[in-house]
Amino acid sequence: MHTMNMHDPSSSKPEKVSAPEPSESLENTLPEGLVVDRAWLNARGFSRPRVDYYLRAGRLQAVARGAYRRPGPPLKWEHLVYSLQVQGYPVHVGGRAALELQGYTHYLSLGGTQRVDLYGVRHLSPWLLAMDAPVQFELHGAQLFGELPLEAITTKAFGHWDWPLRYATPELALLELLAEVNEEADFSVADKFFESAATLRPALIGALLRACTQVKAKRLFLWFAARHAHPWLKKLDTSGVDLGSGKRVIVPGGALDKQYQITVPREMMQEMANGSQPNFF
Repeated sequence: MHTMNMHDPSSSKPEKVSAPEPSESLENTLPEGLVVDRAWLNARGFSRPRVDYYLRAGRLQAVARGAYRRPGPPLKWEHLVYSLQVQGYPVHVGGRAALELQGYTHYLSLGGTQRVDLYGVRHLSPWLLAMDAPVQFELHGAQLFGELPLEAITTKAFGHWDWPLRYATPELALLELLAEVNEEADFSVADKFFESAATLRPALIGALLRACTQVKAKRLFLWFAARHAHPWLKKLDTSGVDLGSGKRVIVPGGALDKQYQITVPREMMQEMANGSQPNFF
C-alpha cells in the first residue's frame, strides 16, 4: 500500500509560507496616521516581501506611489508634515500659514483647499505631491538665513500622540512672509499681520534681522514695525543689521520711503504722514 508523503512536492500542493515577523510589530513601529516610504520601513526591518505581504493582508495601505500608512481615518495635513519630519526633512510650517494658525490675523481662510506654506527644503518626496488631500502645499526653498537661530522654531503638539510639529515663530514667519512681498496686495496682507503682532520678542527679532540675508525682507520688517509702533519696537536693537545700499522698487509707481529706500503703497505712506492709524475694517 502506498503511503502519501505530505512533503513530496510532486504529490501535494505547496504550503503557504508567511514572511517572518521583524523584531517589532508593524503596529508598534508605525503609528496610526504616519505616512512613510519603503526605505523607512526597510530600515526598521521590514523587507520588501514583508511590506508586500502587509499590503495584501490589508495591514498597510498605499496612499500614493511608494508611500504607505496603516489603515485608519482620513489624513490631515498635519499627518503629512510630521511624516516628512520623521523621514528627516528639516521642514517647518512658516510664513502666512504659520501666522494664521497661531492667531495672527483677523481673517482665516474658510472652506475650499487649505494652503500650507512649507520652508526649509527645496524638494519634497514625490508622494506628497501625489496625495489626494484637501490641502495645497506651497514650497518655499529660498535660503533667507545664513544660520537660523534655534529659538526661531517652535513646536505644537498634534493628535493623540502629541506629535511635535515644527512651526516658525511669529517673528520668523513675518520675515518669511515679507521676503515674498512684491505688489500692493501683498502689503495689505502683511499689514494685517503686523497689526496683530503686539507681543513679539525684540531680542529674537534682532537676532533674526542680523542672520537674515535678504535686504528687502529686513527693510520691510523695520518699515512695518515703524508703521505700527508696537511697544517692542522701543526695545529692538538693530545694531549689526545689514540693510544694504541703494533703492528697492517693491511697488512699481509707489511712494519712496526715504529712511529705508523702498517703494511702498502711496495710501499707506499718506496714512503715516498724517499720523493716522491703519484702517482694517
